[in-house]
Amino acid sequence: MWQIWLIIAGVCLVIEIMTVGFLVFWFAIGALFAMIVSFFTNNLIIQTTVFVISSAILIFATKPFVKKFMNSKTDIKTNVYSSIGKTGIVTKDIDVLNSVGQIKVDGELWTATSIDDKNIPKGTEVEIKEIKGVKAIVAPIQK
Repeated sequence: MWQIWLIIAGVCLVIEIMTVGFLVFWFAIGALFAMIVSFFTNNLIIQTTVFVISSAILIFATKPFVKKFMNSKTDIKTNVYSSIGKTGIVTKDIDVLNSVGQIKVDGELWTATSIDDKNIPKGTEVEIKEIKGVKAIVAPIQK
């Protein structure tokens, strides 16, 4: 019977490799405990009980520890969202009524509009407050 527990442990490890969570690993360890018990008894109920109990204990005992590392509080902003908070210069007057305006941020040109629906003249330093589609929503920086 130990061969079956070893196969179950192997299958659980393969499934763990294919998933992003850290759950199935503990079933593999539980199967290894059941395999060790199978060397001492042929009773399938005892082996299965060891598998279930050891897997459950390992899952619940390590859940807070795993949660601490898996759910990082620091999100790294990428792509467009990394532009939020950056400052730029208005290169073409931001005219809310005509829906035109352009800013330059880190060498890139963005179409822009004002966050408070006010016109912003060319040359004004602005901060990107949010991104909607391909438009930067900006506010002038008060000096």
